Amino acid sequence: AQAIAARAFGTARIPRVDKITGPGNAYVTAAKKLVMGEVGIDMLAGPSEVLVLADATAEPAFIAIDLMAQAEHDPRAATYLVTTDPTLPDEVEQALGVLLEEAPRAEIIRRSLTDNGRIVVVADVMSALDVVDLIAPEHLEVMMEEPFELLGSIRNAGAIFLGPWTPESAGDYVAGPNHILPTGGTARFSSPLSVDDFVKRSSVLSYSREALEADGPAIMTIAAA
Repeated sequence: AQAIAARAFGTARIPRVDKITGPGNAYVTAAKKLVMGEVGIDMLAGPSEVLVLADATAEPAFIAIDLMAQAEHDPRAATYLVTTDPTLPDEVEQALGVLLEEAPRAEIIRRSLTDNGRIVVVADVMSALDVVDLIAPEHLEVMMEEPFELLGSIRNAGAIFLGPWTPESAGDYVAGPNHILPTGGTARFSSPLSVDDFVKRSSVLSYSREALEADGPAIMTIAAA
């Protein structure tokens, strides 16, 4: 938090900056919120979250592993399983029971899953996609029979992981796309951090005399109103 303040306002040795980006804990996020307007920021990041969209072809153990990998971040991390298969939740919960016995952060995972874990069973794929867009998750894992066919129907998600062999941890560390992502439903109107966040634009206007004479009456009408 102190570094955020130093960058936003400057110190005797640290020049002030125009924009601050990057992840942090609750204190860093609070500091970024306080200086927003003095400088630009990328986003206000909350606790991490994952939503696994799965059908009957999904491997329950894979789902359990990826839910655990997210839940171990923080007791406030959010985990969702949205599925069209009514038998899958029980299979995933059984796999969780086995895997938690050997998890070094089992206590945090259990608290997270208990307090912020949700399983949603829906009748069809379209209903499942409606749930995804409503939650607008930071991380969306698509463990469906034809994940690429669904890609164009997903509107709100920070990062989308397609297929059973694309775990979120690949995106966390080595896959390539930036992993500073919108959380807390802000994927409805925000995008992952990218080069676009470091590009600033200006509007450029230039009228000829004839063009200004043509638009002048409309300009004066609007100004008078």
